[in-house]
Amino acid sequence: MSNSDILEPQKWIERYADLLLGYAYPRVNRQDVAEDLVQDTFFSALKAQDTFRQESSEKTWLIAILKRKIIDYYRKKSTQNELNVLTEANGNDGFMNHFFEKEEKYDGHWTDDSAPRSWRKDFETKVETDEFYDVLRKCLGKLPEKWSAAFTLKNIDGLESDEICKELEISPSNYWVIMHRAKLQLRECMEKNWYTE
Repeated sequence: MSNSDILEPQKWIERYADLLLGYAYPRVNRQDVAEDLVQDTFFSALKAQDTFRQESSEKTWLIAILKRKIIDYYRKKSTQNELNVLTEANGNDGFMNHFFEKEEKYDGHWTDDSAPRSWRKDFETKVETDEFYDVLRKCLGKLPEKWSAAFTLKNIDGLESDEICKELEISPSNYWVIMHRAKLQLRECMEKNWYTE
């Protein structure tokens, strides 16, 4: 029995298309991109079916291919220069100035208007949960591609920071700057679009 006898490519769309779309969409925040990545996953799996080693299920194998496609998408999509990101993050563009006190040296204290507010810790209804995740997806979509990728890989996929640096081809210091800036922008976006006291 060959490896290709175990796989059933003719049933992949029926069995896995919705599952893979559900996996890809929250990670890329665009339906058209998610659909393209799933299609690319099926094509790549077809080409590589002779290498399937039965060490995992067909579903797990397809998800692993899709994960690689998502990482490749972010790597290719990102056009930001690492030096520019680091320079901007150090205050040359005023990015963080509105969050922190403006003394001779910003000392890390939040301005009165920017101090984090307490969020509801739990949701009373499914509608509130769905609303939260809808706003979070929209806010993630407003981030630069590499920031969104780093945040998603860390907080949705649970990758370690060194693994994210390797996958996105960024330095550890760049990773921490990106994560810091992404969190600040997400917090601001979420508080404007979802948070209610």
